Amino acid sequence: MAQEIRNIAIIAHVDHGKTTLVDEIIKQAELFRDNEDMQECLLDSNDLERERGITILSKNISVNYKGVKVNVIDTPGHSDFGGQVERVLNLADGVLLLVDAAEGPMPQTRFVLDKALELDLKPVVIINKIDKPDARPDVIHDLVFDLFVELEANDDQLDFPMLYCSGKDGWADTVLDGPRDSMLPLMDAVLEHIPAPKVNEGPVQMQVTSIDYNDYVGRIGVGRVYRGTLNTKQPLMHIRRDGTLEQTRIKKLFTFEGLGRNEVEEVPCGDLCAIVGIPDIDIGDCITDFETPESLPPIHIDEPTLSMTFSVNDSPFYGQDGKYVTSRHLRERLLKETERDVALRVEETGGDSFRVSGRGVLHLSILIETMRREGFEMSVAQPQVIFKEKHGKKEEPIEILHIDVPDEFAGKVIELAGTRKGEMVDMDQHGLRKTIRFQIPTRGLIGLRSRMLTASAGEAIVTHRFLQYEPHKGAIQQRNNGVLISQGKGAAVAFAIDGLQQRGIFFVNPGEECYEGMIVAEHCLDKDLVVNMQKAKQLTNVRASGTDRAMKIAPAQVKSLEEALEYIAADELVEITPHNIRMRKKMLTENERKRFSRQKES
Repeated sequence: MAQEIRNIAIIAHVDHGKTTLVDEIIKQAELFRDNEDMQECLLDSNDLERERGITILSKNISVNYKGVKVNVIDTPGHSDFGGQVERVLNLADGVLLLVDAAEGPMPQTRFVLDKALELDLKPVVIINKIDKPDARPDVIHDLVFDLFVELEANDDQLDFPMLYCSGKDGWADTVLDGPRDSMLPLMDAVLEHIPAPKVNEGPVQMQVTSIDYNDYVGRIGVGRVYRGTLNTKQPLMHIRRDGTLEQTRIKKLFTFEGLGRNEVEEVPCGDLCAIVGIPDIDIGDCITDFETPESLPPIHIDEPTLSMTFSVNDSPFYGQDGKYVTSRHLRERLLKETERDVALRVEETGGDSFRVSGRGVLHLSILIETMRREGFEMSVAQPQVIFKEKHGKKEEPIEILHIDVPDEFAGKVIELAGTRKGEMVDMDQHGLRKTIRFQIPTRGLIGLRSRMLTASAGEAIVTHRFLQYEPHKGAIQQRNNGVLISQGKGAAVAFAIDGLQQRGIFFVNPGEECYEGMIVAEHCLDKDLVVNMQKAKQLTNVRASGTDRAMKIAPAQVKSLEEALEYIAADELVEITPHNIRMRKKMLTENERKRFSRQKES
């Protein structure tokens, strides 16, 4: 008799405790021996995930509980990685919806729950972080129910089971004043409320939802068997996304056991598996019976809303850091990424540049950060919103902006959002903090996060998600200040920076290499200014007590990759190399810029 199976996906807003909860399930399922150490947020195995404390790639494990195999899928919580969530929800039969006991349902909670309800998945709601001092479980329960009603859940979905949990302390319970000693009530709820996968008899059907890669065996397709039994011995048909058919055979077949994979001869209907041996397998492809090839419905992914132009690095420091610097390298790497990430689009725009479209600045900056760590050099232009035309009118993407801020900074936050065409739709008070919601154009969000953090002394929690396309809202002022631009090439001199400190906030420290056209500081006025960063103090044989003064140079304001991408104007680029992130003008010499502005005016 085949083993019973449950397939569950854990969904929530970013930082509501998904990966920590999976850690506790792993611990209590005793997947590690007593003498083995287990690191925190085990499934966040990628370096970038560990550094940023967020899940970027969805991953799955399996645990055995009461003789039932439970496949657990950990999903990203950030809206920019919504493409990952949409794909992997196709693998599940039910979802564990995590909601923070203090914050309640947030923008991404709504997005992922909407997708789960669309797929008719059975939800189990978990109010997590009950140990927080400002936890309000009863209020959150009502808010979650209101969200289900708003998303038009059916009667069966509205009758969701509710659990209270502290992932950090390792307990879950169906009542607030329970014994609080283990995760077993959660596992019992999964077996009781999440349905077993439907067993469809007939010719085999399997669809690939994600791609893994191994240097020894090449591409590995990960997906679920929707019908029949998948076997390594039978001849199969590979149906691509474009509908073309090709006869194929599987070399190796794996199922998920604990944290690893176990090689098997066959996989029953409803189980998740990884297949090896099809070199060009892609997301959305189907593996079916050779005699009766029948494709499954394609995986639908929401369209990208933001694009950036990636081009070859043509600065004077070209090729000093990077290993891969040509347009051929850039093209190959970007096209390779589109195979792994279906929410990404790449178009060649002529010359050495490529238009890359994604879900948001974070989505694209994670790709850039990954590429620079691999040894790529490139230049990236200002993020551009993707407009559409409907009935002859220009439309732009609108997002729901959710800001949690202390009371004293609420006025500043509302004023800032207003300057970016944000319209306030709701405001809630809880404790000494306010939760304010706006509808705002995606264009208005570019560079807004850092301004919000400055205005709220670092206290604001800013999140957003795509809502819909609406008529164009008109011009939005992006950056008020001009920049200071380096006049020559060479190391920045402390004496020069000391003399220019009154004119702006510097992005470079003394001794840092600069070149003509590189942006070195933000100007205090609204126009650009070319400055000499290599100016040294003239040495004379005259010395007097009043001539020498101690230089006090403020530390440079070093911008992260996302901050630099959001900061630059339309005529500027971010130069990205494995060791440096520099901002520069597209036209490096002052004469070129003047000539271009005269042509523009005429």
